[in-house]
Amino acid sequence: MKSAFLPDRGVIKVAGEDARNFLNGLVTTDLDRLKPGLGRFGALLTPQGKIIVDFLITEAPAGHGGGFLIDCPKALADTFATKLKFYKLRAKVTVDNLDLGVLAAWDGEPAAQPDLAFADPRAEGLGYRILVPEDLKQKLSDLIGAELVDAAEYEAHRIALGVPRGGLDFMYSDAFPHETNMDRLAGVDFDKGCYVGQEVVSRMQHRGTARTRSVKVLLEDASPEPGTTILAGDKPVGTIGSTAGGKGIALVRIDRVADALDAGQPLTAGGLALTLAEPDVVRIPAKQPIA
Repeated sequence: MKSAFLPDRGVIKVAGEDARNFLNGLVTTDLDRLKPGLGRFGALLTPQGKIIVDFLITEAPAGHGGGFLIDCPKALADTFATKLKFYKLRAKVTVDNLDLGVLAAWDGEPAAQPDLAFADPRAEGLGYRILVPEDLKQKLSDLIGAELVDAAEYEAHRIALGVPRGGLDFMYSDAFPHETNMDRLAGVDFDKGCYVGQEVVSRMQHRGTARTRSVKVLLEDASPEPGTTILAGDKPVGTIGSTAGGKGIALVRIDRVADALDAGQPLTAGGLALTLAEPDVVRIPAKQPIA
């Protein structure tokens, strides 16, 4: 088993007697399904349905004071906390940016179950998340029987599984949940009550109007720079995101890529050839409810 401390992740705590209902009215995931030891994937959206910040969330056990712990991009933690406080109004909740980080563990089962640990719900194989101060990363790695490695190894693992990362594979405040596959990664609960941006997300789900998607790509040569335009012939069809070890994630117009595949047109980015790891994904209607 391997583990890596993720320096780009921060942790926010939302606590208080109204915390569950407060968050449920804001985010895409259903917190009624959450309990200590479990994790959910979700996002806070703009009223127009675009992702402000995506996150993983778990419920803290009573021994840690209860409430909800949110594993989010560290660069957005203060902004996220400020947004939550903006929505608080008279709700009996507190919002704090904690001095905790995230240890990811994968390629095996932990030898022990630490506090504040949960399985990553986004995709089978992603492994586990443990919320821990950075100075305890080696101790926790030893406890679960994992070899502590550089965060770049976890990034390569994430990319190989095709799980998008905000800021690299899509831009915050510019992408809808369907475009980043949140509907396919258990990040949107379509049967829960209202939340910010819900009307737009539900309409895209029921009408199948998502035409842009994150897809896994295979690179034949060197990796193009993130943000490089993908071309089918001379026609733009998407952009490259993060890459590692001959694999990558791209944000593409699936209708245009499907047309290019039908026409036998090669895909390139920065003059470098690439192919889809799963060509059929651009032909699948984007209508897959998550339980």
